[in-house]
Amino acid sequence: MSLGLIEWKAIVEALLFASGDEGLSLKQFTVVLELEEQEVIDILEELSQSYKGNERGIELVVVAGQYQLTTKKDHAIYLKRLVEAPVNASLSQAALETLAIVAYRQPITRTEIEEIRGVKTERPIQTLVAKILIKEVGRAEGTGRAILYGTTKEFLEYFGLKSIKELPPLPDKENEEYEQEEADLFFEKFNETLEELK
Repeated sequence: MSLGLIEWKAIVEALLFASGDEGLSLKQFTVVLELEEQEVIDILEELSQSYKGNERGIELVVVAGQYQLTTKKDHAIYLKRLVEAPVNASLSQAALETLAIVAYRQPITRTEIEEIRGVKTERPIQTLVAKILIKEVGRAEGTGRAILYGTTKEFLEYFGLKSIKELPPLPDKENEEYEQEEADLFFEKFNETLEELK
């Protein structure tokens, strides 16, 4: 290890944070960090120990061979309150864009959303699921059986819609390829719709 243990722990923590729910395998760590397996295990163990105290709100767990960060069960009551908090707490631009795509293109996979937005969408999806605005509605056919997302009853209630058909129509597209200009128009239109419905 050319770096010190403290630096390696920080790097591993950053990788775990970025990987989200998917987590990382030991093999992925060895490839990314260019370290031996035992070195990675030692770093992970040290990082896990640093989360043991009461002053930390997260912990390192291993699920099906994937290392991931998760919140401690001791704080579940507060996390439950966060999820149940009024949905009108402001959404980020990324979450709004993701919600717009899901609303108009559902059912849709995360990969399809990312193709439209051009950036990773895992965190906005997590936010929208936590706020009960979107949910898993099935699995796509084919390799991997990706999760399909759609809007919820709460989404309709929040925006005062009887059904998804009441969403204002978007301008017709000549083709299915979303260039940046078209994507900007798409999001702008949805934001206008949000303002009208609030």
